[in-house]
Amino acid sequence: MTDDAQLIDQTLQGQTEAFGQLVLKYQDRLFNTVFHVVGHAEDARDIVQETLVQAFLKLESFEHRSAFYTWLYRIAFNVAVAQRRRRRGAVSMDHMPDANPISPAVEGPAERLDRKERCGQVRQAIAQLPPEYRTVLVLREIDGCDYETIAEILDLPIGTVRSRLHRGRLQLRETLRAVLAVTEDVEEREEGVK
Repeated sequence: MTDDAQLIDQTLQGQTEAFGQLVLKYQDRLFNTVFHVVGHAEDARDIVQETLVQAFLKLESFEHRSAFYTWLYRIAFNVAVAQRRRRRGAVSMDHMPDANPISPAVEGPAERLDRKERCGQVRQAIAQLPPEYRTVLVLREIDGCDYETIAEILDLPIGTVRSRLHRGRLQLRETLRAVLAVTEDVEEREEGVK
């Protein structure tokens, strides 16, 4: 029996602190994924909180056919979709933190500025993707989920996951080219002014 299965069984037996351990284990990872999909920290926090409440209330329905975090992510994405339907607003990625897990130990001001600018360009390009491509890309490239897990989380066939990932990467590449072209034009104009 896995550690998660034991914690789930203990929770179902009335030991709510066991569910607290599951929350501690998965809340940061869940927040990170949801944040990259919705693009706003406050919305991500609300979605994660609602997800955890629903998971606790529906824990008896967990059938152990998939990993607990896969089931949890699926709830989170259903909550996010419901929230998007309620709001019908544009998703902004302006508040995403700069994520660079592989930054050099010694980085000068110019390198930091370049990295920050590149991160901003990538955020801008990701924000322009349709939600179905953005979600699959975030799960695969940022959260590191395999195709089967993504398919399970989003309740899609694996072929659809592969197709959306391929199309999302193509659109991201094109969007990044456009963003970089605009940036280069601005830099050239600024150089001409000096």
